[in-house]
Amino acid sequence: MKNNIKKAKTKKKILKQNTTFLIILIILAIIVIYAGYKVIIFIKNPTDTFSLEQGSIYEEERSIGYIIREETVTKGSNYKNGMEKIKSEGEKVAKGEHIFRYYSNGESSLIKKIQDLDQKIEKAMSQEDLPFLSADIKTIEKQIEDQINSLYKANDMQTVKEIKKQISENITKKAKIAGTLSPAGSYLKKLIDERSTYENQLNKGVEYLSAPVSGVVSYKVDGYEEVLTPNDFSKLSADFLEKLGFKTGQVVADSTESAKIINNFECYIACILNSKQAKEATVGDNVKIRLPNNDEVTGQIVYISNENDELLIVFRINRDIQSLISYRKISFDIIWWSATGKKVPNESIAYEQKGENQIAYVCRTRAGYTTKIWVKVLKQNEKHAIIENYTETELAELGFSSEEIRGRGILSLYDEIYKKSTQ
Repeated sequence: MKNNIKKAKTKKKILKQNTTFLIILIILAIIVIYAGYKVIIFIKNPTDTFSLEQGSIYEEERSIGYIIREETVTKGSNYKNGMEKIKSEGEKVAKGEHIFRYYSNGESSLIKKIQDLDQKIEKAMSQEDLPFLSADIKTIEKQIEDQINSLYKANDMQTVKEIKKQISENITKKAKIAGTLSPAGSYLKKLIDERSTYENQLNKGVEYLSAPVSGVVSYKVDGYEEVLTPNDFSKLSADFLEKLGFKTGQVVADSTESAKIINNFECYIACILNSKQAKEATVGDNVKIRLPNNDEVTGQIVYISNENDELLIVFRINRDIQSLISYRKISFDIIWWSATGKKVPNESIAYEQKGENQIAYVCRTRAGYTTKIWVKVLKQNEKHAIIENYTETELAELGFSSEEIRGRGILSLYDEIYKKSTQ
């Protein structure tokens, strides 16, 4: 009898162990199947969710613009002689500063004669006994030597021209010092007097042109300086701008007869637009302008006129003026607005009706649980939106109960959000 009871207990114990083992196997099988299902789903569609991150969105459009600026052309009477630039393209100048000069008549011939005389004067000075001039001449010669060394290090044409001019002036100064104390009728004296005669002839025919106003120098004079002015934007129209015949991005050629001074504090860009943003714009609005060099500057709308189904809009900018000096017509971007914050794709946002209001929400997944989270859509373009959590006060004003507000979810960076919200 005791043996039977013992056997029964053993069988019961074994059965219990087997049952427990079977349950564990079933649980493990369920876990494996679920995990396998998740892996298969992830492989088939790895973009069901995304990690919420900080980002930026903007609304922009590309347009063609015409450059309008305040320009003052300066031109002299000897323009047929050709010109030499004193100031470089894009260099800032004050009113009254020399910016270029016209060559004098027969200048090349006179310069050649002076250069030949300089060589003869140098040779004569080395042969003539001038003891009282040795200290002065040595000082000038040291200056000339330093200037020649600077010439080798110069890396722009304007600096090279300036140094060469200084060397020439010092050579002349050296010759004149020698000439003043040379005996009358000496060979050196005759050479220096002859040089002075040619130099006077050269200077007499030279015409220097000065800046009539302060600003930036440009030699890209094309004859439209009095056409595209900011004096009266009402003269502009789509037809008028089109008939100018400018090519987008074409560089204006340098003039060989004149120069102009450009107002470097502001310029204007006129363009024709028909976008929704353009039609909602008003004078005084500020936008961002992305220029051809990719710099972004603030542009203010200063003029709007209707052009049938389109609008002519003029923007004023006050930065990067010099980057536009070479152009009359450019391709540029108008950034109507931009926003930064929690960035999500539009398809991740769904809406539900709450009284008279439609409330946006996204669906978050965390530890296998899906939570609906109400969010404010701060800004939205065609692809993305910037969202933020509602405050308790805002939800209460929208008609949510205290219980709903207490149980609401809060969106945080790096939360996993469903790319397509579920109801």
